[in-house]
Amino acid sequence: MLPRLKTTLRCCPRAALLRWATAGLCVASLGANLWLYLADQAMSVSLLVLQLAATLGAAVLLGLGARSISLRPAELAERMLKVQEDERQHLSRELHDDIGQLLTAAKLQLQWLQRRMPDELHGHCEALRSTLDDTLGNVRNVSALLNPRQLASLGLEASLREHLLRTLGNSDVHWSLACQQRLGGIDEAVAMAVFRITQEAVTNMLRHAQARNLVIRLQRTPAGLALSIHDDGCGFVPSRQPAEAGQRGLAGMQERVTALQGRLDITSQPGLGTHIEAVFPWPPRTRQRARSAATHDL
Repeated sequence: MLPRLKTTLRCCPRAALLRWATAGLCVASLGANLWLYLADQAMSVSLLVLQLAATLGAAVLLGLGARSISLRPAELAERMLKVQEDERQHLSRELHDDIGQLLTAAKLQLQWLQRRMPDELHGHCEALRSTLDDTLGNVRNVSALLNPRQLASLGLEASLREHLLRTLGNSDVHWSLACQQRLGGIDEAVAMAVFRITQEAVTNMLRHAQARNLVIRLQRTPAGLALSIHDDGCGFVPSRQPAEAGQRGLAGMQERVTALQGRLDITSQPGLGTHIEAVFPWPPRTRQRARSAATHDL
């Protein structure tokens, strides 16, 4: 945070100096032109150079302004996602380290008390211990959802499969995860985006779609890593502006794809299910390797 602040402080005086210099050149050029007009004299070469310098300065300022405006949406989306992930990691640590440890300590205290209680109270102790076990399991599941630590150790495919098993294990949804290619070397930001988009799609399906079948595909393509999510639920009408329409989950998906300069297509109609396709482009240094890997299924 401190180096970024120092960079900002260094850049601001330079931009201000350029603005003041351009303004001074423009004022000087205007004054010289007015003086020549009142004196009825011909324009000199020095005055022509002064006007050219003022014009170039104004053009540079306009170019910098247009460039900064064009970069703001992507920078804002990236910053928002970074803040969200940092907050999720913080909440995950709080749940795992603080609440999880307190629940574990409560279980140990209950076991100590159970050994010293009369037999007629053992049933109540067992019920309380079962409640503590369920609560501790829920805390660990929420912590894993907020911060999927297994992405770095297990990889993208294994992390998605583990999430689907945990989330859909007690449901009636028949699901499949198709990935016939090696997913090693995927950028960390891309892997996190794929995981979060899949997570949001599965959550929306369970809450609203009433689907019976879910198919998820991951594939390397020359254009980038392609994610496809399809369910046979009740469907809906996607909005072109999901944030304004209150479709926050879809808006979050769009923000993640936009931050990585990818493409997101959501196709859905009432009664015809939902199909989500996202493509995350490869970094320039890995595009050639991705083209060759796309033709070798494992």
